[in-house]
Amino acid sequence: MIVKLPSPDELLEACNGTIRLNHPVLHAARDLTALHADRRSPVSDLDSKFDCPRAELVCAVDRWVASHLPQARGASYLHAESIGMVIDRIAQYRVDAHAALSSRIAEPHRHFLWQRLAELTVAYGDLAFEISAGMRNVPALTYLVDATGRRSIG
Repeated sequence: MIVKLPSPDELLEACNGTIRLNHPVLHAARDLTALHADRRSPVSDLDSKFDCPRAELVCAVDRWVASHLPQARGASYLHAESIGMVIDRIAQYRVDAHAALSSRIAEPHRHFLWQRLAELTVAYGDLAFEISAGMRNVPALTYLVDATGRRSIG
Protein backbone atom coordinates (compact mmCIF):
# COMPACT_ATOMS: atom_id res chain seq x y z
CA MET A 1 0.00 0.00 0.00
CA ILE A 2 1.36 3.40 -1.01
CA VAL A 3 1.11 6.04 1.70
CA LYS A 4 1.05 9.63 0.53
CA LEU A 5 0.04 13.10 1.54
CA PRO A 6 -3.44 14.30 0.59
CA SER A 7 -3.84 16.26 -2.65
CA PRO A 8 -4.19 20.05 -2.55
CA ASP A 9 -7.91 19.71 -3.39
CA GLU A 10 -8.44 17.23 -0.55
CA LEU A 11 -6.59 19.57 1.79
CA LEU A 12 -8.76 22.57 0.85
CA GLU A 13 -11.91 20.46 1.23
CA ALA A 14 -10.76 19.50 4.73
CA CYS A 15 -10.15 23.18 5.53
CA ASN A 16 -13.76 23.77 4.44
CA GLY A 17 -14.93 21.01 6.81
CA THR A 18 -15.35 18.15 4.31
CA ILE A 19 -13.22 15.03 4.70
CA ARG A 20 -13.84 12.33 2.10
CA LEU A 21 -10.66 10.34 2.80
CA ASN A 22 -9.93 9.26 6.37
CA HIS A 23 -6.41 10.68 6.64
CA PRO A 24 -4.80 12.10 9.80
CA VAL A 25 -3.37 15.08 7.89
CA LEU A 26 -6.86 16.01 6.66
CA HIS A 27 -8.28 15.80 10.17
CA ALA A 28 -5.47 18.04 11.43
CA ALA A 29 -6.10 20.56 8.60
CA ARG A 30 -9.80 20.70 9.50
CA ASP A 31 -8.98 21.17 13.18
CA LEU A 32 -6.35 23.84 12.47
CA THR A 33 -8.88 25.76 10.38
CA ALA A 34 -11.42 25.57 13.21
CA LEU A 35 -8.82 26.91 15.65
CA HIS A 36 -8.00 29.82 13.34
CA ALA A 37 -11.72 30.56 12.95
CA ASP A 38 -12.21 30.50 16.72
CA ARG A 39 -9.25 32.84 17.16
CA ARG A 40 -11.08 35.51 15.14
CA SER A 41 -13.76 35.74 17.84
CA PRO A 42 -13.57 38.72 20.22
CA VAL A 43 -12.89 36.56 23.30
CA SER A 44 -9.81 38.03 24.95
CA ASP A 45 -8.25 34.92 26.52
CA LEU A 46 -8.45 32.80 23.39
CA ASP A 47 -4.76 33.09 22.47
CA SER A 48 -3.70 30.91 25.40
CA LYS A 49 -6.30 28.28 24.38
CA PHE A 50 -5.20 28.52 20.75
CA ASP A 51 -1.43 28.16 20.72
CA CYS A 52 -1.05 24.85 22.54
CA PRO A 53 -3.55 22.81 20.47
CA ARG A 54 -2.28 24.48 17.29
CA ALA A 55 1.33 23.52 18.06
CA GLU A 56 0.21 19.98 18.91
CA LEU A 57 -1.62 19.62 15.57
CA VAL A 58 1.35 20.96 13.59
CA CYS A 59 3.63 18.55 15.45
CA ALA A 60 1.23 15.63 14.84
CA VAL A 61 1.31 16.29 11.09
CA ASP A 62 5.10 16.49 11.12
CA ARG A 63 5.37 13.24 13.11
CA TRP A 64 3.04 11.52 10.62
CA VAL A 65 5.15 12.73 7.69
CA ALA A 66 8.38 11.59 9.37
CA SER A 67 7.02 8.13 10.13
CA HIS A 68 5.06 7.39 6.93
CA LEU A 69 6.92 8.97 4.04
CA PRO A 70 10.29 7.95 2.61
CA GLN A 71 13.48 9.56 3.83
CA ALA A 72 14.85 12.07 1.36
CA ARG A 73 17.99 11.20 -0.53
CA GLY A 74 21.30 12.64 0.61
CA ALA A 75 21.48 15.36 -2.02
CA SER A 76 17.92 16.61 -1.53
CA TYR A 77 17.19 20.23 -0.67
CA LEU A 78 15.83 21.29 2.71
CA HIS A 79 12.54 23.17 2.69
CA ALA A 80 12.28 26.13 5.08
CA GLU A 81 9.09 24.89 6.74
CA SER A 82 7.65 21.57 7.80
CA ILE A 83 4.47 20.21 6.21
CA GLY A 84 2.59 20.96 9.43
CA MET A 85 3.68 24.59 9.28
CA VAL A 86 2.58 24.90 5.65
CA ILE A 87 -0.82 23.39 6.41
CA ASP A 88 -1.21 25.72 9.39
CA ARG A 89 -0.62 28.73 7.13
CA ILE A 90 -3.08 27.39 4.54
CA ALA A 91 -5.69 27.02 7.30
CA GLN A 92 -5.06 30.57 8.47
CA TYR A 93 -5.31 32.06 4.96
CA ARG A 94 -8.45 30.03 4.28
CA VAL A 95 -10.13 31.55 7.35
CA ASP A 96 -8.89 35.06 6.51
CA ALA A 97 -9.94 34.81 2.86
CA HIS A 98 -13.44 33.60 3.72
CA ALA A 99 -13.81 36.28 6.41
CA ALA A 100 -12.79 38.92 3.87
CA LEU A 101 -15.83 38.08 1.76
CA SER A 102 -18.14 39.50 4.41
CA SER A 103 -15.95 42.34 5.67
CA ARG A 104 -15.40 45.88 4.50
CA ILE A 105 -11.74 45.48 3.62
CA ALA A 106 -10.47 46.93 0.37
CA GLU A 107 -10.77 44.75 -2.72
CA PRO A 108 -6.98 44.61 -3.33
CA HIS A 109 -6.45 43.16 0.14
CA ARG A 110 -9.29 40.64 -0.36
CA HIS A 111 -7.71 39.63 -3.67
CA PHE A 112 -4.31 39.28 -1.97
CA LEU A 113 -5.75 36.87 0.63
CA TRP A 114 -7.35 34.62 -2.01
CA GLN A 115 -4.26 34.75 -4.23
CA ARG A 116 -2.01 33.87 -1.29
CA LEU A 117 -4.28 30.94 -0.36
CA ALA A 118 -4.08 29.67 -3.95
CA GLU A 119 -0.29 30.07 -4.07
CA LEU A 120 0.19 28.27 -0.75
CA THR A 121 -2.03 25.43 -1.92
CA VAL A 122 -0.04 25.00 -5.14
CA ALA A 123 3.22 25.15 -3.16
CA TYR A 124 1.87 22.49 -0.79
CA GLY A 125 1.13 20.23 -3.77
CA ASP A 126 4.65 20.67 -5.12
CA LEU A 127 6.18 20.06 -1.70
CA ALA A 128 4.04 16.96 -1.10
CA PHE A 129 5.17 15.52 -4.44
CA GLU A 130 8.84 16.30 -3.76
CA ILE A 131 8.73 14.74 -0.29
CA SER A 132 6.95 11.62 -1.56
CA ALA A 133 9.53 11.26 -4.33
CA GLY A 134 12.43 11.62 -1.87
CA MET A 135 13.58 14.84 -3.54
CA ARG A 136 12.97 17.22 -0.63
CA ASN A 137 13.71 17.27 3.09
CA VAL A 138 11.64 19.14 5.64
CA PRO A 139 12.92 20.31 9.01
CA ALA A 140 12.43 17.86 11.85
CA LEU A 141 10.99 20.38 14.29
CA THR A 142 9.25 19.20 17.42
CA TYR A 143 7.49 21.72 19.58
CA LEU A 144 7.50 21.09 23.29
CA VAL A 145 4.64 22.90 25.00
CA ASP A 146 4.84 23.46 28.75
CA ALA A 147 1.89 23.78 31.16
CA THR A 148 1.62 27.54 30.56
CA GLY A 149 1.26 27.07 26.80
CA ARG A 150 4.74 28.38 25.98
CA ARG A 151 6.54 26.38 23.37
CA SER A 152 10.16 25.67 22.73
CA ILE A 153 11.82 23.74 19.97
CA GLY A 154 13.12 20.43 21.15
